[in-house]
Amino acid sequence: MGDEIGQNTAFYYNLKTHEVEEEGQSKAKELLGPYPDRESAANALQSVRDREEVKSTQDREWRDGGER
Repeated sequence: MGDEIGQNTAFYYNLKTHEVEEEGQSKAKELLGPYPDRESAANALQSVRDREEVKSTQDREWRDGGER
């Protein structure tokens, strides 16, 4: 992601180093993102956990509803 003057504004969470990085610092396979700011990238693992919990709940509800 770039801003209006072409500077990098995307941030990533590095799964290997557990650090927030700007775009282009590490291999894509080691990263989660892009995120719009450092804080969002720093919370990447929690965001993944939260999404996974929502999806698991939806899957359970779908399975339970489908057996009626």
